[in-house]
Amino acid sequence: MNHDRRGPELPTARGPVSAAVVAYLLGRGPLPGAEESGGADAYGDDLQLALYLCYELHYRGFAGVAPEREWDPDLLRVRATLEQRFLSALRADTPAHAGLDDALAALLVEPVEGAGVTHYLRDEGELWQLREYAAQRSLYHLKEADPHAWVLPRLWGRAKAAMAAVEYDEFGGGRPDRVHARLFADLMTDLDLDTAYGRHLDAASAELLAIVNMMSLFGLHRALRGALVGHFAAVEITSSPGSRRLAEAMRRTGAGPAAEFFYDEHVEADAVHEQVVRHDVIGGLLAEEPHLAADIAFGIDATEHLEGRFAARLLADWRAGRSSLRTPLPAPMAHIS
Repeated sequence: MNHDRRGPELPTARGPVSAAVVAYLLGRGPLPGAEESGGADAYGDDLQLALYLCYELHYRGFAGVAPEREWDPDLLRVRATLEQRFLSALRADTPAHAGLDDALAALLVEPVEGAGVTHYLRDEGELWQLREYAAQRSLYHLKEADPHAWVLPRLWGRAKAAMAAVEYDEFGGGRPDRVHARLFADLMTDLDLDTAYGRHLDAASAELLAIVNMMSLFGLHRALRGALVGHFAAVEITSSPGSRRLAEAMRRTGAGPAAEFFYDEHVEADAVHEQVVRHDVIGGLLAEEPHLAADIAFGIDATEHLEGRFAARLLADWRAGRSSLRTPLPAPMAHIS
């Protein structure tokens, strides 16, 4: 087997399941058994990290891990067990709207007095909290839109064309300096954060891993294409007002011009994307496959459910004056202290 020398280092395990997966990826031990994998806490650190490790093989992999592990049949069986545990929990625990119209309508309602993470960061957040937020979100934003690209071969007609148009914008519209993952790396530079892909995996909470894993779960399974579209709709419809608040937070704390620009860019771009996703991606998909309406609604509701869990974790930690991270960040340079 050849071994990748590029890519992030494997993280520290968070329990017996993730420890066994790490050992297997390095050729140093067996995979976890089905009972152990299937009995792990669906939202816990151990299962979520193990699942993230399996999924990341489909993106950039890990240093020292053979590329062939991506399609290792034994590892795929373990992944399937972890996925079933996670998906079953999502289906059981996600508060569901009565239908797709209700789920979409709820996304369009902006509370007059919001109490979420972006409201907190805009109104009273400190620079150290913005750094923690960016470090955790980097596990998605440094591969922004990549999980959603998996759905393109599963769509056709109007839905495919509209989804591809939105993805084209996310990937910079042909300009490498405007790729959104690049813009987020620039934001991280302003915040004096290490911009290496996967660098902050050890620090990220299980709640954040669950959000990123949900994207891969929905994207990698054709049967869940409706849920992926629903998830994407939830992200795009709620992004513009949330990004406006985060841009204000960056300005208020003096985070830097690139930090402000990343969210200013999303205020404008996602206001357009929201219309395209609702009318053309969802509308086009339902015109071809109306039976997927319930799956689209599930994707919306599951996204809101997991984002709510992540927000609750962040706000509980920050309001108690403690870090939301599992491992501390290096101290910032003086210019942003």
